[in-house]
Amino acid sequence: MFQLKQIKPVILATLIAIGLSVHSQPAQAAGTEVLTVAGECFWCVESDFERVPSVKEVISGYTGGKTENPTYKDVTRGGSGHYEAVQIQFDPDKVSRDQLLNMFFRSVDPADAGGQFCDRGESHRTAIFVSNNAQNASANAAKQATQNALGQKIVTPILQASQFYTAEDYHQDYYKGTKRVLTRFGAIKQSDAYKRYRKGCGRDARVKQLWGNDAPFVSN
Repeated sequence: MFQLKQIKPVILATLIAIGLSVHSQPAQAAGTEVLTVAGECFWCVESDFERVPSVKEVISGYTGGKTENPTYKDVTRGGSGHYEAVQIQFDPDKVSRDQLLNMFFRSVDPADAGGQFCDRGESHRTAIFVSNNAQNASANAAKQATQNALGQKIVTPILQASQFYTAEDYHQDYYKGTKRVLTRFGAIKQSDAYKRYRKGCGRDARVKQLWGNDAPFVSN
């Protein structure tokens, strides 16, 4: 029988690193591409893009920083360098990366460098993460088109993709959860807490002010 101890230490370390990386990265199905973006609260971005018919799944997580295996508390208190981000898994035969980028820019305030809406600080800034030259070119083209359309300087950075850490289970699909949570309004369903948070934060009001009928996820 093959013995683990026969593997050289360097090779063994490499295998362990690969294993850890796979563990913290969501599985990607065949025929699926991934767009990773940050746009304030990942609950809201997840909720928006899971409404797009050709999007298979949206996963909330943390990326862009140096802290390993960060928790929500690590990220929101600052200093980790991570963004609240999502990985949008989509079928490129039905919706393009360019289309999704266009939707993303029109679902946020890309001229705000200090955060988004009521959420301020480094973890709530916007960003797009790219893995290769083609993705970089696509993101830059979308950014320039957005600047032309909005008539304001777009501050959303385009960053090299790094380790993506999946957020805690309770953050996934938070917007449609039925569990009761304690809020300043009392104990209410998670989905109701999400709706109150989103409205109170002014996200849709600001997006509608910026983009009007071009806002893809706001009722006009």
